[in-house]
Amino acid sequence: MEAKSVDTIPSGDDWQYEPKWDGFRCLTFRDGAEIFLQSKAGQPLARYFPDIVDALLRLPAKKFVIDGELVIEVDGRLSFDELQLRLHPAASRVKKLAAAHPATFILFDLLVDQTGMSLINKPLSDRRRSLEKFAKQNLDRNHAVRMSPATTSLAQANRWFAKAGGNLDGIIAKRLDASYASGERTAMVKVKNIRTADCVVGGFRYASGAKVIGSLLLGLYDDAGLLHHVGFTSAFKTSDRRALTKKFEALRKPPGFTGNAPGGPSRWSTERTGEWEPVEPKIVVEVTYDHFTGGRFRHGTKIVRWRPDKAPRQCTLDQVAHREGRAIALL
Repeated sequence: MEAKSVDTIPSGDDWQYEPKWDGFRCLTFRDGAEIFLQSKAGQPLARYFPDIVDALLRLPAKKFVIDGELVIEVDGRLSFDELQLRLHPAASRVKKLAAAHPATFILFDLLVDQTGMSLINKPLSDRRRSLEKFAKQNLDRNHAVRMSPATTSLAQANRWFAKAGGNLDGIIAKRLDASYASGERTAMVKVKNIRTADCVVGGFRYASGAKVIGSLLLGLYDDAGLLHHVGFTSAFKTSDRRALTKKFEALRKPPGFTGNAPGGPSRWSTERTGEWEPVEPKIVVEVTYDHFTGGRFRHGTKIVRWRPDKAPRQCTLDQVAHREGRAIALL
């Protein structure tokens, strides 16, 4: 299931609320001695989280499929940077990182129970009861695998939201009557205390008078699979520019954007609009923004983090299209 971004927490008896953790979304499969961890983008993660594989193998249940979040706590706060460090090709490096800062798997949905029965067509209310039963039977002494709290109380959800920042990234609201719809945004919404979007880098511009990157050009996919240019970011450190230049020059490949591209009609066009380098759309970055109007970000955006855990094709216009013309203050 995917979450659609909204500005306010929905109310009513049809919703369950959960904290939105600052981590990697992860599907976990167990069949006897076999453990498979899969990222939101469909990539295997087990080799990067051997500590979680070991923790899952210690559970009494020998069969299950669980949806959850991988997080790493450092000095009392969840660290997304530490998660990114785990995505390292050297097993020795991963082992060292795991020993220094063990990961935690926070589970929030049970898709196949320990008897092997699929629950995906059951409503969330039933899946939650099954998850709580699973947790009671399996997680008593296993602190590396924990169950996320959930509530149907809007007041409690608002209290969680007031604490967003640090460990919490916001609030997730799910319809209690919904089955598990893989990859769809029909029954789950997310509310964050800052407005963000995951974008694909489709090109870049050099800085004026220098062969170093001045800005990255951002894109989002539409329903037809076309990548549209929606804005830019230039908010990175001067010390990072040469490394970014080398990285994106290696990815240069036309067309970059397959839908609306820089240089097309726009109220923001300048004499430099057409001066850009297309790149292969492989890199995803999360950015903050204020307004989205006229099919693009009204102003420049600010980088929150790189998203190696997310597939480019998951970066779609429905993150922002329903917010056309609506302003929000960045906190």
